[in-house]
Amino acid sequence: YCFVFALGYLTVCQITRVYIFDYGQYSADFSGPMMIITQKVTSLAYEIHDGMFRKDEELTPSQRGLAVRRMPSLLEYLSYNCNFMGILAGPLCSYKDYITFIEGRSYHMTKSGENGREEIQYERTEPSPNIAVIQKLLVCGLSLLFHLTISNALSVEYNIDEHFQATASWPTKVVYLYVSLLAARPKYYFAWTLADAINNAAGFGFRGYDKNGAARWDLISNLRIQQIEVSESSRKKGSFVFQMSTSFKMFLDNWNIQTALWLKRVCYERVSWSPTIQTFILSAIWHGVYPGYYLTFLTGVLMTLAARAMRSNFRHYFIEPPQLKLFYDVLTWIVTQIAISYTVVPFVLLSIKPSFMFYR
Repeated sequence: YCFVFALGYLTVCQITRVYIFDYGQYSADFSGPMMIITQKVTSLAYEIHDGMFRKDEELTPSQRGLAVRRMPSLLEYLSYNCNFMGILAGPLCSYKDYITFIEGRSYHMTKSGENGREEIQYERTEPSPNIAVIQKLLVCGLSLLFHLTISNALSVEYNIDEHFQATASWPTKVVYLYVSLLAARPKYYFAWTLADAINNAAGFGFRGYDKNGAARWDLISNLRIQQIEVSESSRKKGSFVFQMSTSFKMFLDNWNIQTALWLKRVCYERVSWSPTIQTFILSAIWHGVYPGYYLTFLTGVLMTLAARAMRSNFRHYFIEPPQLKLFYDVLTWIVTQIAISYTVVPFVLLSIKPSFMFYR
């Protein structure tokens, strides 16, 4: 009931904003915070249900870890939903992570006792978020600068310009499609990274320490613009591996991360019939009522299922030798970027007519 009411109320708010106030305009209004609050209300409802009304053996490991075993007080509930750090742009966090931060237990570490079973709590020096905040603010500044200078010159709408459609070659259209959608991303980089930095500046977002003892401030990060990791085999050689999005799923896993986790926790893990289709439909409803959203997410269903089938049927042929694996990675990266760009054009164009002009 909580899920249906919260999502229904959000939909009413979206309809009011779009069809009464400002159709087709990107503006900061009440519907943005309502989207975040909807995520928090529904997440907490499921976490309470898992912790108080379901048996542990019925839960997945992630559901067991996030389950809330005690009914929150009114103050705790309002604090979680309306705290100043995340009321405007989020990002979403679990109730347990938030309460752990509020109670000052986020810096408490756990180690095994002498008998190997008993756990002893000890507190490490509170790490400073200053470096993480400065780095994220620099990303915000660069994203804003890019958006104000380059993004406006590479409009997505030019993809449906009649002259461009009539005169440009097919390779030119594909390249401009990719570049224009790439130029449309910095505004999301700016908003999500700024929201993450605000939480970090308040002390929220600490995830522990990495293997080198450095503090990690990515507990509620919403974005991984660039992920560089050292594999076990390459670490011995002292070389680094650049991990690019070589599949549709890998791209989605690094984009709007907290929303993807919310969709997984409240829908994908809980439905028994076509979880992929239902999850994408829920995502469309949550984003709003513009037709372009539904075209994007319904296309996303087809892309995800097709990518999953292709990967399971062909990837094992390209594992060895390394040169063949590199060729496969480069090819799938190119295909993924084109597929993502093709899929999200209606999301940016919003309306039916321009979206169908692009498809035509």
